[in-house]
Amino acid sequence: MAVDPSRLAQLYSPLDIPESGKEPFTDYSRWRLLVNDGGRHTWRYMRTDEECKDWPQNEVDKYWLGIPLNLPELPKAKDPLEAARNGFTFYKHLQSHDGHWPGEYGGPMFLLPGLVIGSYIAGMAFTLEERLEMIRYLMNRAHPEDGGWGIHIEGHSTVFGTALNYTALRILGVRADHPVAVKARECLHKLGGATGAPAWGKFWLAVLNVYDWEGVNPIPPELWLLPDWIPFHPHKWWIHTRNVYIPMSYLYGIRFQMEENDMIRSLRQELYTTNYHSINWPAQRNNVASVDIYYPHTTVLDTLNAILGMYEGCVVPPARKAALKRAYELIIYEDENTDYQTIGPVSKMMNLLCRFIVEGADNEVYKQHAIKRADFMWLGPDGMRMCGTNGSQLWDIGFISQALVETGLANDDENKESLRKALEWLDVCQIRDNPKHYETAYRHRTKGAWPFSTKEQGYTVSDCVGEGLKSVLYIQNDVKGVEKLISDDRLCDAVDTMLSLQNENGGFASYELVRGPQWLEWLNPAEVFGDIMIEFCYPECTTSVITALSIFRKHHPNYRSAEIDRTIRRAIEYLHAAQKPDGGWVGSWGICFTYAAQFALESLSLVGENYSNSSSVQRACKFLLSHQREDGGWGESYKTCELASWVEHENTQVVQTCWATMALMYAGYPDPKPIERAVKLVMSRQLPDGSWPQEAIEGVFNKNCAISYPNFKFSFPIWMLGKAHAYLKALGERERGVGSA
Repeated sequence: MAVDPSRLAQLYSPLDIPESGKEPFTDYSRWRLLVNDGGRHTWRYMRTDEECKDWPQNEVDKYWLGIPLNLPELPKAKDPLEAARNGFTFYKHLQSHDGHWPGEYGGPMFLLPGLVIGSYIAGMAFTLEERLEMIRYLMNRAHPEDGGWGIHIEGHSTVFGTALNYTALRILGVRADHPVAVKARECLHKLGGATGAPAWGKFWLAVLNVYDWEGVNPIPPELWLLPDWIPFHPHKWWIHTRNVYIPMSYLYGIRFQMEENDMIRSLRQELYTTNYHSINWPAQRNNVASVDIYYPHTTVLDTLNAILGMYEGCVVPPARKAALKRAYELIIYEDENTDYQTIGPVSKMMNLLCRFIVEGADNEVYKQHAIKRADFMWLGPDGMRMCGTNGSQLWDIGFISQALVETGLANDDENKESLRKALEWLDVCQIRDNPKHYETAYRHRTKGAWPFSTKEQGYTVSDCVGEGLKSVLYIQNDVKGVEKLISDDRLCDAVDTMLSLQNENGGFASYELVRGPQWLEWLNPAEVFGDIMIEFCYPECTTSVITALSIFRKHHPNYRSAEIDRTIRRAIEYLHAAQKPDGGWVGSWGICFTYAAQFALESLSLVGENYSNSSSVQRACKFLLSHQREDGGWGESYKTCELASWVEHENTQVVQTCWATMALMYAGYPDPKPIERAVKLVMSRQLPDGSWPQEAIEGVFNKNCAISYPNFKFSFPIWMLGKAHAYLKALGERERGVGSA
């Protein structure tokens, strides 16, 4: 299937782009965030004054676009609770009409190129305004010194980031002689050119026909024909990895390449340091630039690739045909299970391409895939990016809901309506059934689960089920006057799903049980990520489940009580085993030790372990306090996640300070001074309108890629300050009581 070249040239015609992206390329007063269908986020541009009048810009739109809200200054907080109250007074302005808090989930810099390349090949259009703001985002996120791009917004320039984002810029309409393109090309050439791209970079360039498939290590779809019991069968891989490699194997299996055109011929000249047609492509398969490598190939993987390379020279046509059919079936199952969202943006665009190649453009599948691209596109002050999923809706609403209840702010009359709306959204978001294609698509159960983002996306995530359940239990039981929307049966469905996710070692992974042996990580082909081949158990996921089950059994002591007790006990054993000798836990989804410590010490507190009776808790507190700074705060670099060893950030971070301080309070740490110092730091960073400014990136995945959670700067300061007010007050009363005695 090919797109008419003249139509494609129209859709992606060259644009006159300013030299700087500092100022918007579009009129930001005309952008609106459409929130509908259970939390979908899509940005729309109003082209006429009449449209603007009919759909006025609201505070949610303005905040995320960087347009000042001009809210009045709030009375200066005299204590932590007042500061927390001020924080939520501001944050209420960012709650959507349906009850959740929208937000960006950007940060990775390898996602937008997939969106652009996939759309270009499939002949899917972007609006002019979208093209302009995507260009502007890439310009603003280029490295200020060398002009390249990294794997994420705070990373150093890599071939992966630079080759793909340069390609995206050119397709979107930036001319090769534009200063940003010239500087980026110089950076890429200094790094050795696009031949040194890691595996996923090679793949996207090969599909676009600016890299030869002979330079790509084999991705045979025949793996899907193996018996399910084989230890390395792909259904035992981590779910994100297998959902990427299903369409990747299909496209590799047919060696799909876009038809040549002028843009492709130009890119072949621009991306490389030597003549494209003289490159020894087979020699490039294992050529990965040193600046890109996080997880080098193992000897086992190189040996396997050599064997598979020989197989590719003598493929059995009936086997290849059957394998392609099986891979395509799984692509369809994933599309239908998620209403064309898919689990994430990489697989999204690969599935889209596969469906276009097989079924063409004149059908509902093409239409739905085109529509759902917008769910991943987020506009910010610096332009339009592609997010890591279709959002973090459940994750964000879970934390602020619990924060309000634990601080007592939930029962302020002016906040009850906000909590009522939040509960309504949680009601809508819960997944009520298992997937349409359940066992046939190798899926874990979803009935009763809460997802990371929306019900439509439809994936169980263990800690999201836990945080969603806790939020519902808190609101329905602790907020006066709130109607009970979610029945006991539905709460029990959530518990059933959580209980189904515990692994043999007592820990909980992310989406599913750990299915494959750990040695499968020797076959990790991505080069830029760690721990991607199988599920791993995580302290954060485990502790979310522990806390949710602990709170659930207080309200429902008779439901599967023996199993819940046993599950919690085994999870606590895992948590103790996962603690490092120095007292820390390595966080895998947030940066890093402060994040994991908050979760771990909350769960230990709920089973009676605290500073007064637990050596594990004592070690954790000692570890955290050893990293508290002179200003009272904490600050970890994202490099901590890469190395699993504390690396100081150049600046103290409010969010990490809140995580560490909450950990100390959950631990029952008896000395108020470290907590008071942290509170003072966080209060000093609060702005007059009650908000906090954005600081460094907060999240991470697969050890090497940072990702943004900008709503954390509201939920965790509000949570920590409100808790600290009560905690410090109780410590003071206890000290006075001891003194008077």
